[in-house]
Amino acid sequence: MEWQQIEYFQKVAQLQHMTQAAEALSISQPALSRSIARLEEELGISLFERQGRSIILNQYGKVFLKHVNRILKEIDDTKKEIQSLLDPEYGEVSLGFLHTLGVNIIPNILRAFQKEHANTRIKLYQNNNVSLLKQLQSGEIDLCLVHHAFDDPHIQWEKLWDEELFLMLPRTHPLARRESIVLDEIQSEPMIALKEGYELRKIADKLCRKANFTPNITFEGEEVTTLAGLVAAGLGVALLPDQKDIDDSKVAKLHVKWPSCSRQIGLSWYEDRALSPAATHFKRFVFTHYRE
Repeated sequence: MEWQQIEYFQKVAQLQHMTQAAEALSISQPALSRSIARLEEELGISLFERQGRSIILNQYGKVFLKHVNRILKEIDDTKKEIQSLLDPEYGEVSLGFLHTLGVNIIPNILRAFQKEHANTRIKLYQNNNVSLLKQLQSGEIDLCLVHHAFDDPHIQWEKLWDEELFLMLPRTHPLARRESIVLDEIQSEPMIALKEGYELRKIADKLCRKANFTPNITFEGEEVTTLAGLVAAGLGVALLPDQKDIDDSKVAKLHVKWPSCSRQIGLSWYEDRALSPAATHFKRFVFTHYRE
């Protein structure tokens, strides 16, 4: 069964006149008749009842037309959706990002982008560093904001900014009035951290080793705001990025003078996979507006 036969059948069914349908399709009437005859032969049934110059659908033709209309509408909708994806202003971008960027950074980026490109749809995926890069490998997402890329030559990563990590203490802590601190000053303190496997946990462990101590991890969590809440409750201290929803009245945020506490945030994409125009547009926007 050829696609053209289906379109021809729909037009004949709509007009119920072979000559008029041929004119509408810009083909000869004999060519149209042969196409319909081949379709009926392939289906093994007649679809029309001939009444002089007019033809009308029989019971089988009505059933076939119902499905043909549905198929052709699906194809038309698919074409429109693909065209929208090819239009940078009406396309879709799938963006992955670290949990810790969800409160401040991502809303700011999306707000600024959609001021200029209000019709572009953004699908968001929030995950840890390794999971985001796996989603990028599989093609589930177009771009991701991550700490770094792992060892895959096809994944590109370009730095955007450095994000400072603060030592966060309860406001009632004796050191809370300080503006800055050396990290080994808190080596005997109970420490609150993200669970093992999270990039921020790896960075915190590495910084503690650089300061020549092993942290006394008493609580582990999966969200920065949860960890900050545990700090506010007086259960320990933590190395965390600043976020708007951390309660400054309960949590003190100290700069760490040594070692330098920060992490790099950059944008990753899969080099051998073509980005849609919308994703390319978004990528260019991020590099233009958010690269240090």
